[in-house]
This record gives sequence, structure tokens and C-alpha cells, in this order.
Amino acid sequence: MTSLISSASEFQEIELEFPNLFGGVAINYYRGFTVFGIPIYWYGVLITVGVVLAYFYAMSRTKDFGLNKDRVFDVVFAALIGGFLGARIYYCVFTTLDPNSPINYTFITTFTGIRDGGLAIYGGIIGSVLVGFIACKIRKVNFFTMCDLAALGFLIGQTIGRWGNFVNQEAYGAVTDPDWVFGMTGDIISQEVEAGALVHPCFLYESVWCLIGFVLLHFYSKKLRSFDGEVALLYVGWYGLGRAFIEGLRTDSLMLGSVRISQIVAAASFVAAIVLLIIFKIVTEKKQIPLYVNSDACRELREKDKATEEAAKAKKAAKEKSAPSILADDAKDIELEQDTGANEPESDGSEGNDNDNGENAGDGGDTPAEETAADNKESEE
Repeated sequence: MTSLISSASEFQEIELEFPNLFGGVAINYYRGFTVFGIPIYWYGVLITVGVVLAYFYAMSRTKDFGLNKDRVFDVVFAALIGGFLGARIYYCVFTTLDPNSPINYTFITTFTGIRDGGLAIYGGIIGSVLVGFIACKIRKVNFFTMCDLAALGFLIGQTIGRWGNFVNQEAYGAVTDPDWVFGMTGDIISQEVEAGALVHPCFLYESVWCLIGFVLLHFYSKKLRSFDGEVALLYVGWYGLGRAFIEGLRTDSLMLGSVRISQIVAAASFVAAIVLLIIFKIVTEKKQIPLYVNSDACRELREKDKATEEAAKAKKAAKEKSAPSILADDAKDIELEQDTGANEPESDGSEGNDNDNGENAGDGGDTPAEETAADNKESEE
């Protein structure tokens, strides 16, 4: 009997090597596994793990930002869909616009060719922010506060998700010095560069950069955050700065002519984030604008949500009381009362009717049977 989960049946074992790290490290692995004959790539699994961990982290911090968990869940759910669509559309559009690209996506293949790969992080951020903004308006969630919370989640997702590139041996950089400690090579990489050449592990650089950013912003958000949206801007600036340098090392960048699209977007994001940080910092201090978590709007919405929750609990309790369990003591008492009532004769006037019938029978004289007996006696005589 074949195993339901298998690696070797669908995926070929490959090797990835870091010759200068700890005296030489070689890793042999499969790019995925199969379940019921369906290939599952570790790339997708790692992205999913990153999203799940980001979600649980965000939910654990909702109170710190003055947000309601149920409302945040709705926004996150909508933003995830928007982020996925944005990442896919961004990648397909700029891949098609690249004159050197052998792939041209149509509206149909943009959504049907997903298993061939192709997601862009900047498109994911843009899509999630746009859809998240609409969801925040509908669910009455402070948008800028939500952005602060989401930024921390983005860093978690990116830290873990980048290791999907490690498994696929993609998103690596140009050929590096043979003695570079983090220089790597592998079976797939060797097919695209000269044999034995070492390349920059750009996925590793970005993963570490995002991890450092998460740790720093996690503690910053607890004590130093001064206005709503500050953590989000710091995230954009931090990620933009790192990505601007890392993208310059990559060999698989999305291109618009001779321009690396992601590198330009990253540099512009860094500059814009710094400018906005300065402006909002000055305005906040000048107008003494409180954080949303300390505002009257937050308190009023929190009280409203609490009242709604208590009303729902009261309604549920009333419903349970009106329909007691058959194992409950009060339910047994009710059954006992019902049984007792069923065994007692009903007082519907039937006794009085019987007596009346008896009296009427007596007043009415002989019955037909008695009259027949009397007639027979007379005949005999």
C-alpha cells in the first residue's frame, strides 16, 4: 500500500551547500511532498506558517492597540485575500511588461497559473492595505492603528516566508567572492550559474533583516509609540532600506527596461517613510493628539462592544433557561409535575352528568328491558 504522504514520488532530492560556513554545510532535501497524489511545496507551507504566526501575534497584541479581536479578525481575513491578489497581479503585470521575460500573462492565466509560482511582496502589501482600508471602514476599526499592528505581522510573515526561497533555491544574488562565509551553491543554482560558483543568499539576508526589524519594532511599539501609524511607517522605512540594497544583489528582479522595479520602490518607500515620520511627529506633538488606545472614540467603541457582548450572553442564558437540559434538576421537577398532573382525574363535570343521567333514568319510568319482561309475564298469564 502506498503512503498517503510521500516526498520521493513527485519530487527529486536536491542539495544545497554552504562550503565556507562552519567548515562546510551540505543539506539534502525535497522541495515538497505529496498528499493523495497532490504535490505540496514547502514554499507554500512556509508562507502559510508565517501567516498563521503573524495572525496569532497580532491577536495577542490587540488590547495594547485598543482594538477588538472580532473586528480585527474580519479585517485580517479580508486583507489576506487582498494581499494574495495584489501579490499575484503585481508579479504578473510587471513580468509581462518586461521585454526580456519569456512569459506573458493574460487575465485568465494570472489566476489559473498559480501553481507555476509568481508572487511579489510589494504587490501583497499594496493589496492588503487597500482591501484592509475598506474593511476597516466597514468594521469601524481605526485604520492607522490597524496598520501598526499589521506591520509587525508583516515582518513575522516575511521572516519565515523567505525560507521558501531557500527551499526552491531562488531569489539568490549574483556570484560572490569564493571565500565569502555565506556564499552558497546548489543543484538548481548550478544550472543557472557556472559550476562551483558561489552566490549571495539574498533570502537569508532579507529574512535576518526582517527578524531584526520585528524585534526592534516589537519593543518600540510597547513603550515608545507616539502616534497611530508610526510603527507602520517605521516598518516601511526599515524594510525599504534593507530591500534597496538586497535587491541590487539579486539576479531575478522584476525589470522595467534596465530598472529594477523593486529596488526603486524600496528606495522611494524609505524616503517617503522618513519624511512622513517627521511630519506626523511634529503635528502630533503640536496638537497633542492622543493614541487611539487612549482616545474617547476607543473607549466609546469598547463600551459598545462590551454592552453588545453582555446582551448576547444574557440572551443565550435566557434561551438555555427556557429550554433546560433533560439532565437538569429543574427539568426533572417539571417532568414530575407533568406526570402528576396527567394521573389526576380531570374535573370536567362528567360526574354531575352521570348523576343527572341516573336521576333522569329513574324519573323516566321503566326501561325497555323491564317493559318487555312485563309484557311476557302478562302473556303467560
